[in-house]
Amino acid sequence: MTTPVKRGIIQSRGLGDIIIALPIARHYYDLGEDIYWPICREFLGSFATSVPWVNWLPIDTDPQGLFFYDKPLEELRKVGVVDDDILYLYQFLSSQPELTDPELFACLKFDQYKYWTSQVPFIKKWTLESCITRDGLREAALRDKLKLKGEYAVVHLQGSTCKANLDLSWLENLAIVNVDEHLTDNIFDWIAVLKGAKVFVGIDSVFANLVDSLQLPIPEKYWLRRSGWDLTPVLGMDWMMIENTENLTDPKRVVIEEVIKAKEQALQSARKGSGGDTTLRSNVPFQSAQRYPQDFMRAVK
Repeated sequence: MTTPVKRGIIQSRGLGDIIIALPIARHYYDLGEDIYWPICREFLGSFATSVPWVNWLPIDTDPQGLFFYDKPLEELRKVGVVDDDILYLYQFLSSQPELTDPELFACLKFDQYKYWTSQVPFIKKWTLESCITRDGLREAALRDKLKLKGEYAVVHLQGSTCKANLDLSWLENLAIVNVDEHLTDNIFDWIAVLKGAKVFVGIDSVFANLVDSLQLPIPEKYWLRRSGWDLTPVLGMDWMMIENTENLTDPKRVVIEEVIKAKEQALQSARKGSGGDTTLRSNVPFQSAQRYPQDFMRAVK
């Protein structure tokens, strides 16, 4: 019997990015591979039981930022994952500029970029339902805790790094359910609540990603952009965009010229350290003759 390939994933945070990437991991799992995925310990509650087919490796969030790359790589090597079998799901890491492909920045959003360099069809992003195991009892318990009656709107206006102050008076005929992260430690417990809503209003964050990736049949969905367009996910459903009046949007974009410069400097250092060897490992599950190795961008959601 052939020993399954040990496939490693490097995308340690945030919740929205991990949800976006789950179908990528599922693609390789369905090919018969064993999936190993280091994530920041605070996110384990959402995935340990809801996604049991992944071998989750909890890591600590350290102030030095080693949880992005160094610690995940160390943990994957400990369990026997070889470098060639690791998917690096960041568009760009400032600590590893040699592992990026700036030529793709202009034509791909960050979520498309993950699928492109993983060689997984992008349409699989909307197969999240097949990646998770729902817990009906926990979902029902959350509904009971919220005491839901009649028609209601689910509102999520505060993410990990931003908050929107939005006038919700236009929802006057609906009960308002504000997402409260303290009600449960599992993001998927909210699915039944979200599915039963008449309206969802949310910033570009994990709950909007959850609604879109699961294609939940919410009649009205309103979305607020928080990042530059290159760092904004592709939406697959019929969303209505709310104009920002609170300066929520972070307009920063990846400056390709700076990335290329940092990459060339890293390449020069690599040549000096290897006695003139200019070969760098691409760290993706396939090889190509393209100009740049491949990697992904630091989580911002």
